[in-house]
Amino acid sequence: MQKITYEREYFEPQSTLGCGQTFRFRPWREGYFVCAADRACYVYARGNETFVECEDADRDYFHHYFDLSRDYGEICRRAESYGIETVCAAYRKGRGLRILNQDEEETTFSFLVSQNNHIPRIKGILERIAERAGEEKIFLGERFFTFPKASVLAEKDERFFADLGAGYRAKYLFVSAKAIAAGALRGAREKHGDALRAQLTALCGVGPKVADCIALFAYHDTGAFPVDTWVEKVYREDFHGALKDRGKIAAFFRELFGDVGGYIQQVLFYCKRGERS
Repeated sequence: MQKITYEREYFEPQSTLGCGQTFRFRPWREGYFVCAADRACYVYARGNETFVECEDADRDYFHHYFDLSRDYGEICRRAESYGIETVCAAYRKGRGLRILNQDEEETTFSFLVSQNNHIPRIKGILERIAERAGEEKIFLGERFFTFPKASVLAEKDERFFADLGAGYRAKYLFVSAKAIAAGALRGAREKHGDALRAQLTALCGVGPKVADCIALFAYHDTGAFPVDTWVEKVYREDFHGALKDRGKIAAFFRELFGDVGGYIQQVLFYCKRGERS
């Protein structure tokens, strides 16, 4: 068993996992039981440190998954250097939020499911897909299921996804599974920006916002700036913007923040959504 230790100021499990970029985790013991593709880890904070416990063979995987080689102190300084109080205030609350490096297939299916959906339901659908089509494993005495590869899901029919509660998204999952299994994501890791978005939006059911989410959370394309209801509220209430089209709002933020935009987007989203509680 391996234990990775990191300073909590720049790695807060609650905000990192609870900001809507990943869904297959649950509260457990002092922290969270996290499922990622075909692996699992236990992440928790204690005092000024955050710990990740995982199998010996998975240390490098989770070090990369939580992006622990990147200097988030420098990212915070870059974000705050814009001198925008809304951004600075968000970073005072959310500086421990990290952008994950997630499996491209699981992330794509996750955000196909996420459309016009709420988080408990998204989590339920994804967990049922894993239970029905993944493999059962044990970590720290806890049972979990791997997320199935596209090649496995491509063998399922549309009814399989509908029966798991996917609703109209069942078609997206069914068609996209076949496309991904046939190589639709091949070469995506070598792309960024418009080229990456174009490849992603060629998948059934993937529009601009979902493409931005996949680009940011699976490919770490930090110039991506997903705009949903909460980010649109940030734009209108804190930036006093007048644009109506979310694609144009995303372009506004991409031009403003450049390649640090994706980090800023997540912290703004997390803090704006937190205002409701």
